[in-house]
Amino acid sequence: MKEKATSFDIAHLAGVSQSTVSRALNNSSLVNQETRERVQRIARELNYKVDKNASNLRLQKSSTIALLLFEDPTSDDSMINPFFLAMLGSITRACAQANYDLLVSFQNLEDDWHAEYEDSNKADGIILLGYGDYTDYQNKVAQLESQGTHFVRWGAPDEKHPGISIGCDNFQGGESITQHLISQGKTTFAFIGDNGDHAPEFKARFTGYYRTLLAHGLDKNSSQFDAISTEDAGSEAIRGLIEAGELPQAIVCASDLIAMGALRALRQAKIKVPDDVAVVGYDNIAVSAYTTPALTTVQQNTKLAGELLVSALLKAINNEEVDDYLMPAEVIVRQSCGSQ
Repeated sequence: MKEKATSFDIAHLAGVSQSTVSRALNNSSLVNQETRERVQRIARELNYKVDKNASNLRLQKSSTIALLLFEDPTSDDSMINPFFLAMLGSITRACAQANYDLLVSFQNLEDDWHAEYEDSNKADGIILLGYGDYTDYQNKVAQLESQGTHFVRWGAPDEKHPGISIGCDNFQGGESITQHLISQGKTTFAFIGDNGDHAPEFKARFTGYYRTLLAHGLDKNSSQFDAISTEDAGSEAIRGLIEAGELPQAIVCASDLIAMGALRALRQAKIKVPDDVAVVGYDNIAVSAYTTPALTTVQQNTKLAGELLVSALLKAINNEEVDDYLMPAEVIVRQSCGSQ
């Protein structure tokens, strides 16, 4: 007796995943029309019948959201960027208010990472925090989209992947902090942080910084040093500045962690902040108010960020349209730039 065709048979013949077959047979708008028609044609040819009981079981919601964190190099054993720790509380509260449980895990960058969550019914959707090198991470985003997984991410919008990003207006943040330093009479500058495609948020901060200098005719009085978001990277960049004899009046750091490393290296070199050089950061992580001196920085609203990530994901889960959103950035003035 010939065995009944299965959805895996259809997936093999159609060249798609089993989860895509399931969505196509249910006429999900998450699968493009051409793929839906191909899957449905193959199903008819195989005389495939949907198991209503199994289908209903699969369509049951778990009422759980998966929060996947990317491991970051840190000075402690947490491997979690402290900026995301601040956002975690807001995400947890927003999930509770929506009657959803929250499953927190480090991101699994294997090819089938999505299968561990929505496709296995562990979660109805995924929130992604952090990404490492974005040129590599783009492939994972594309994979999730092709599988029809419901997800949103914290970060800069990407024209290739619209409608999945909640982030901060990093260009405006870089612009605002630089304008503040210029208003304090600073005329020579250094930017510490990557300004390439590997870190689009840092790149936007640098672009806002540089265009502000350009508008004031100060662009030739600027240097830039690549650095990842760690204290050690900030310290190393400062040592390079000192050795080159190019210490400017103001140092703009792409993150608070970089700025904290910069403060440490300047203190070790007996260079006074803000008397000899002003230092500013970005993120307004909790410890930035307690550095010596307290760090002037740019605040990203982590409370609002968590709420927006959850609300956007719930819209996606309900097949509603989701738009990219950029929150405004706010300069938090403290002692490290010489004015408060």
